[in-house]
Amino acid sequence: MARLDDGREAGAIRKIRGRFGRATLATVFLGMPVVAGVALAAAYAAFAALPPVPVPPENPLTEEKRVLGKVLFFDEQLSSTNTVSCATCHVMNRAGADPRNGSHPGPDGLPGTPDDKRGSPGIFRSNVFSDFIRDQVFNTQVQVTSRSANSPINAAYAPTLFWDGRASGQFRDPVSGQVIIPAGGALESQAAGPPVNGVEMAHDDIDWSQVTSKLSGVRPLDLATNHPPDVAQALAGGVTYPELFRRAFGDTEITAARISMAIATYQRTLIADQTPWDAFIAGNNNAMTQAQRDGWQAFQASNCALCHIPPLFTGNGFRNIGLRPPPEDRGLQETTGQFADRGKFKVPGLRNVGQKTSFMHTGMLPTLTEVIRFYARAPGAPPQFPDNQDPIMQQVNVPPQAAPLIEDFLRNGLLDPRVRDRLFPFDAPTLASERPEHRTTIIGGGTPGQGGFIPRIIADAPPMIGTPGFRIGVDVARGSAVARLAYSISGPVNGRITPTAFIGEVVTSPGTAGTGLATFHWGLDPAMFSDGQVIFLQWFVQDAAAAGGEALSRVARVPLFCGSWGCPPACPSDFDGSGFVDLDDYVAFVDSFEQGLDDADFDGSGFVDIEDFTVFVLSFEAGC
Repeated sequence: MARLDDGREAGAIRKIRGRFGRATLATVFLGMPVVAGVALAAAYAAFAALPPVPVPPENPLTEEKRVLGKVLFFDEQLSSTNTVSCATCHVMNRAGADPRNGSHPGPDGLPGTPDDKRGSPGIFRSNVFSDFIRDQVFNTQVQVTSRSANSPINAAYAPTLFWDGRASGQFRDPVSGQVIIPAGGALESQAAGPPVNGVEMAHDDIDWSQVTSKLSGVRPLDLATNHPPDVAQALAGGVTYPELFRRAFGDTEITAARISMAIATYQRTLIADQTPWDAFIAGNNNAMTQAQRDGWQAFQASNCALCHIPPLFTGNGFRNIGLRPPPEDRGLQETTGQFADRGKFKVPGLRNVGQKTSFMHTGMLPTLTEVIRFYARAPGAPPQFPDNQDPIMQQVNVPPQAAPLIEDFLRNGLLDPRVRDRLFPFDAPTLASERPEHRTTIIGGGTPGQGGFIPRIIADAPPMIGTPGFRIGVDVARGSAVARLAYSISGPVNGRITPTAFIGEVVTSPGTAGTGLATFHWGLDPAMFSDGQVIFLQWFVQDAAAAGGEALSRVARVPLFCGSWGCPPACPSDFDGSGFVDLDDYVAFVDSFEQGLDDADFDGSGFVDIEDFTVFVLSFEAGC
C-alpha cells in the first residue's frame, strides 16, 4: 500500500528543523520574542507553497466534470432515502467534517461506556425494498458510523484515504472491477464507497444500477436551495443528469465509475492554501499575530510537526497515538493485514482544524483544547494506551505555557477564511436537511395499544412534492396487525387527526406487543398538494387492547414543498400524456404495472408493487 513511511516523514521534518534551528524553537518557552522566526519567514516561500495538485491522466480535470462532481457531492438524491449527500457529513465551513456528532455505542454495544464513538448519522436501516428494518445495534433509529468523518479539503494530496487507508490509489471500476486508474486514484476509490454503504447512504443489497437509474430520472439538486453561481449556471434551463454527464464525459451514460470520477474531480479543487501561515511563510511578517507566531514556534518545539508536517500539516502517514486499545478498532491493520499496523490511523491535516466540533478518529474529544491536553498528558486528560503506541509519542512535549499558543496558531493561523465563510471553491447550496422549515416533526398525540405501547411513526424523507421514495413507517405496534395511514389537512385535536383520507394499509411484521414494524411508500402527488401546504399523518393500528379497537401513533406534521426546479406537472395520473385523465390512462398504467415497467413505479420506491397501484388509484380519482 502506498503511504509515506516514517523515514520520509522524519526527513521532511529535519528540513524544517535545520532551517529554523533549535535555539529559535526554544525561545518561546523562555518568554522571549520570536524574532528569528519572523526574520526567516521569507526564506520559506519555496518550501511552504503547496505543490501542484496531482491529477491522474486517466481522469483529467475539466470544468464540466468539476461542476458535475459538485452537483453530485451536494445532491441528497444520491442516497436511497433522499436524506444524505456527501456534503451532509462533509460540511465545508466545518473544515469538511461533520458537526452533528452522532453516538455509536462502540464494540461493546452499550451506550455511555468508554469505547463509544462520535460518528456521522447516516440512514435508517432499510431492506432492498427501502422498507424500514431492525438493525442489531440501532434498531429502528438512524445508524451512525463507527468513525468520524475525514475532510475532503486538501485530500487530493493523499496517496490513500479513509482513516484505515482502504481507499487505495489504484481505482477499479466499482461494477466490473477493471482497473481504470493504476495510481493516483485514491479520491475516486473513496468516492465509490458511500453511495452503496448501508450505514451512510444506501439500503441493504443495493447495486450501482439502482443508483444510476435513479439519477437518470431525478432533477439535479432538486432538494437543495441557494445553488452556488457555477452550479446555477450549469443547471440553467432544466438540465438533466444525462446531459451533465454528456458534457463531462462525451455521452449521456451514467455509470458508477463516472460518478466517482466526477466527485473526485470536484474534490481536487478543494485546496485550502490561503491561511495567515501561508502569507507569513511567503514573506508577510505581519500575516500572523505575535501570539500565532509564538504558537507556530511552539508547535515545532513540541514536536507536533513530526507527524503534522508543513505545508499540508500531515505526512499522510499512519500512527497509533494510544487513543484507545487497538482491539476496539484495528485501523490500518484491517487494510494491510499486518499485526504491526494495529491501532494505526491516518494522520489528519490541521488546516482549518479550528472549525471542527469533534476530533480524532473516534470523535471522542469535543474541543481543540482537549486534543492538546491529550498530547500534553495533562491532568484529567484521557489516558494513553501503550499497546503498539508509536514511539514518536514519547517525543511530543507540550509544556502548559505552550498549549494556548499552539491552539491559537492552529485555530487562527491555519484558517483559510474561504472555508469559514463558504466562499468559492468552498461554497455550498442549502441542503434539505439544513432547512428546519422543510422538516417533518412529531407533535404529540397517540393512543396506546397492547402492552401499553404507543405506535411510533417514522418519517425520515424530505416531503418534496413529486419526490420518489417518500415513505412513512410504523414501529412499536402490535405484531401482525393491520395498520392504516391517514392524512389530514387539519391539525390534530386531543392527539388525533380527523382523516381527510386513508392513503394506505399495511400489515406489521409478526411478533409480540410493541414489535410490529411496517413501511408505506407514498408518492406526494402534485395534483393533490401544493407548495407550502402542511398536512398531518397518523397511523391507526387495529388492536383489541386499545380504546376503540385502534392504537394511534403520534402525529407527524409534514410541511410540503416544491423542489428548486418547481413542482412537477400536476397531473401524474395522466399516464398516457393526452392532457386528460380518463380510462385510457388507467389501462396504460395497468399494462405497465403488469409488465413491471419502471414507469409503473408510481411511488418511487424502486420497485413495482401493490403500493404503486394504490397510489395511482388515489391520483387517478383526484383527477387534474
